Amino acid sequence: MIVLRNLTKTFVVEGHRKTVLNNVNAVFPSKVVVGLLGRNGAGKSTLLKMIAGSMDATSGEILTDGQISFPVGYAGSFHPELTGAQNTRFTARIYGVDTDSLMAYVEDFAELGPSFHLPVRTYSSGMKSRLAFGVSMGINFDTYLIDEITAVGDASFKKKSQIVFRDRMQSAGALFVSHSLRQVQELCQAGAVLEGGQLHYYDNVQDAIDHHLSLMNV
Repeated sequence: MIVLRNLTKTFVVEGHRKTVLNNVNAVFPSKVVVGLLGRNGAGKSTLLKMIAGSMDATSGEILTDGQISFPVGYAGSFHPELTGAQNTRFTARIYGVDTDSLMAYVEDFAELGPSFHLPVRTYSSGMKSRLAFGVSMGINFDTYLIDEITAVGDASFKKKSQIVFRDRMQSAGALFVSHSLRQVQELCQAGAVLEGGQLHYYDNVQDAIDHHLSLMNV
């Protein structure tokens, strides 16, 4: 379970203040896949980074009773000068999982070939995302933070990614960001809409999709 309590995040850009989360209170239940919807710039990726602990809130707090993944698809998760293999090994140590097992899983899953042993700074954005998805899915988290990751790669890789994701969701939950409403409808049970600094949570994902579509048509 993840609890947002009076959560506020404000950026100052060129002297102008922009608040993407304004005193938000919400509860994301355990073992539920929640589709996080909102227009571009609404703050979806920002919220994921805050929940992961890689970005600080302006005020308020985030509480959880389980282990949360880093935001999958976020390039800042890895050190650019280390190889994919070295980043994987480092992540295994941080989360206390078997290093050799995670290395073998990621090398097979991410399909990076020899590039797995090259610095991450040499990777394309797609390669970084495949590495991030492989590392994340190779660790048994209570909640996975997914940001557009299943859109990466060819049809075969997309299918493989969705199979692994569905398997993990048998015993975990997720916050899932995607611009594909069909994907959200297929993979998520609940939904949340971020708009104007406010978060609206729905137990039924279709209700969240309908809310999002109504905003897009305004």
